Amino acid sequence: MAVCPSVDPNRWRLAFEAFAARLDRRFRRIEPRRRLRKFLFGLMAGLPRVNCWTLAEHAGDSSPGPIQHFLADAVWDEDGLRADLRDVVVEHFADPDAVFVVDETGDLKHGA
Repeated sequence: MAVCPSVDPNRWRLAFEAFAARLDRRFRRIEPRRRLRKFLFGLMAGLPRVNCWTLAEHAGDSSPGPIQHFLADAVWDEDGLRADLRDVVVEHFADPDAVFVVDETGDLKHGA
């Protein structure tokens, strides 16, 4: 995998931590806050398959239990988290003519 020479890893990590810290208030305990970071790192890792096992392995866990607990049982403020993410998207991508499309398949899309 090629690395873009204009990316400063330290600056990127600081930006990532600032983003994650913004979401911390939506989790009551420190454990889900830490797990959120590992979960996001796994999602951005370019893994060939993304599931609880591969995310757990990428995070250094021996089983998918911690990831499964985070996704299914951890206590968080869903509405607040959604609002925070919306605010981040608006701050970084706001344009009156913009359209933001999220599609997990990665398939090329056709049409307007």
